[in-house]
Amino acid sequence: MPKILIEISARHVHLTQFDLERLFGDGYKLKKEKDLSQPGQFASTDVVALIGPKRRLDNVRVLGPCRSHTQIEISRTDSYFLGVKAPLRLSGKVIRSGAIKLSGPKGEIDLTEGLIVAKRHIHVNPEQASRFGVSNAQDVKVMIEGPRATVFSNVEVRVDEEFEAAIHLDTDEANAAGIEMEGEGEIVK
Repeated sequence: MPKILIEISARHVHLTQFDLERLFGDGYKLKKEKDLSQPGQFASTDVVALIGPKRRLDNVRVLGPCRSHTQIEISRTDSYFLGVKAPLRLSGKVIRSGAIKLSGPKGEIDLTEGLIVAKRHIHVNPEQASRFGVSNAQDVKVMIEGPRATVFSNVEVRVDEEFEAAIHLDTDEANAAGIEMEGEGEIVK
């Protein structure tokens, strides 16, 4: 089975244009710092603070482009640190998710939902899905070799024409597998 790039999906924020302007000012546009592996997605230079009942996390990166819903992705360790409850969900599944306060240079927002711990997942386009023998919404196992060899179960496959093959793990999962920046994994049948 061919190897797939593993990327660490560190804590980050996706904002609607409306919420972006509430945090950064009227008419504000995200400033691109670098492109991400998924086509059209980028890390901006813009950051916000996450404020929970216990503590706050500063300098949390905003990813672009703006979306149809505001979503914050953190690790389980982050949720304990902040003192918030963040359900394990696939990106985009924000209904009845966790609450959090966001603080930007021009304002704050008290969100009643939008906070999640992202379920580990694989992005592939249809041709790559066929090559790897997987289908959309399928749960697979991913094996990572190395000094801290690990097999992750319940890795959901997401298939879309716009995707490029990549496995996304959060910081806790990457640390457990000994991955520092990027790595490679293999789908286990």
